[in-house]
Amino acid sequence: MLACISRLPLRLVHWVGGALGWLVFALSPSYRRRLRENAARAGIEPARWRQAVTQTGCMAAEVPWLWFRDPSRPLAPLLTWDGDALIERALARGRGLLLCTPHIGNFEMAARAYAERFGARQPITVLYRPARQSWLARLQSTSREHPGMNAAPATLAGVRQLIRALRKGESVGLLPDQVPPESQGVWVPFFGAPAYTMTLAARLAQQTEAAVLFALCERRPRGAGFAIHLRAMGEAMPLLRDDPTGALGASAISRELEALIRECPEQYLWGYNRHKNPRAAARSAEGGPV
Repeated sequence: MLACISRLPLRLVHWVGGALGWLVFALSPSYRRRLRENAARAGIEPARWRQAVTQTGCMAAEVPWLWFRDPSRPLAPLLTWDGDALIERALARGRGLLLCTPHIGNFEMAARAYAERFGARQPITVLYRPARQSWLARLQSTSREHPGMNAAPATLAGVRQLIRALRKGESVGLLPDQVPPESQGVWVPFFGAPAYTMTLAARLAQQTEAAVLFALCERRPRGAGFAIHLRAMGEAMPLLRDDPTGALGASAISRELEALIRECPEQYLWGYNRHKNPRAAARSAEGGPV
């Protein structure tokens, strides 16, 4: 069934996904409440967060469409680029590139688009949180392994994989607004309220001197494809020696995410529980928290 979805026209995928988004909104009081509260906190008017209900469903339907897509069918005809010169400059530096994508638009597409266009020159390693179900965890891993693109689980071993990639001058992609486990983040403001925020993104940049870019993969209307927008940091990343807790770096990244989300608030996942308390850290096979 999932493979069949990958062969559907993108416009039909979006139609089905939009209906699914409103079905979930209708059936889940907690989701409705959280979406409304998060959007109101950010000052997003109802007309725009209602669009986000549809767009969230589109994102859900796009996942199997992308994961099971025939690799011989290039994504390039569906993509337009804004700010790709920033990637070219980062690659020319040869010090690695950290590509940060919040829960907006099709964040899965952003990494795949990079891999297809730039991966032969500088591959990208993407961080993901493995599902608890073994079959889904295997699917996550294999679906994110493509030419020019590797997957790293959110474990100590996975973080080391990211560091090695950056130190080799390669690229890394992650979602910096993902709520990390306890002890792996700090509380910093996000749209006017404290949010437990990972320190990993800033630490990777501080320790490796990698360039930092922010990516928004905007869904275009009527199945017309996607627009990849790249943005550089508007402020300097705090130095590691000046940021012992990681709070300065996490705050800087949080401000950049807010600015990016405000460019296209109708495609942000406002229903994501961004302000929740972190879960207790699990223990990895190597004996450390993950």
